[in-house]
Amino acid sequence: MVQRTPQVPAAQHEADETAWLEQTAELVRDGRFDQIDAAALAEYLTDMAKRDRRVVFNRLVVLLAHLLKWEHQPSGRCGSWQATILEKQRELRQLLESGTLRNHAEAVLADAYAEARRQAADEAEVGVETFPAACAWGVDDLLAEPNV
Repeated sequence: MVQRTPQVPAAQHEADETAWLEQTAELVRDGRFDQIDAAALAEYLTDMAKRDRRVVFNRLVVLLAHLLKWEHQPSGRCGSWQATILEKQRELRQLLESGTLRNHAEAVLADAYAEARRQAADEAEVGVETFPAACAWGVDDLLAEPNV
């Protein structure tokens, strides 16, 4: 008689996500696909992809805002701006090793720039018109070292 492991309760992924992930991974490794909470797994994977896209967008905004301030406010340049620029470039280079996320970065660059322009204006306490209306950088430009 074949003994089946009970299906991981659907609510477990909410109670202890790490344990649920480990159990689900074990079920996959063992080929016990009929015991996987497919709906919860699909939702989790979709959420992970959305999170990765949000991370790329947010890092683009921070990088672009700092580059705008660096370029258009040379008197305000400081080590923390430079460190942030270098850190976000490094993080984006790692993230954009994924072709899907690189395509996403290309697709949202204009929106990220618009947000970065507003953010830079707020942080610098200047009008948004201080900064160019269109992004002068492509993704490759943003990732190239050094930008500062």
